[in-house]
Amino acid sequence: MEESQLGPIVSKAAEQNSIMPALLRAVISQESGSKPCAVSSAGAQGLMQLMPDTAAGFNVGNPFDPQENVFAGSKFLRVLLDKYKGDVPMALGAYNAGPARVDAAGGIPPIRETQNYVNSIMRKIQ
Repeated sequence: MEESQLGPIVSKAAEQNSIMPALLRAVISQESGSKPCAVSSAGAQGLMQLMPDTAAGFNVGNPFDPQENVFAGSKFLRVLLDKYKGDVPMALGAYNAGPARVDAAGGIPPIRETQNYVNSIMRKIQ
């Protein structure tokens, strides 16, 4: 998706959820390569690769709609940032692996994919 189309959506979602726009852009890039119709092998959908249960929990009607997906994904990320007291790496670990795994590990879980995910996004926003 072109930045000219995605930019305003990201800016508004970031503002509404008090998240750095650069963080949202980095998550979108990492999750879907900025492709609104992306679907993972696990079934995650759209720009921010929302799992169907997560999307339903945020009342997403169409997970492939960029605005719906980014607004729901940013709300979910805000929930995780609040849960982990603003700790961005912990919130990213939970976004990728799920909060239960982060809680069980007492930190970013020892899952290579999750560790690479967190490190990649942190490099993009620094």
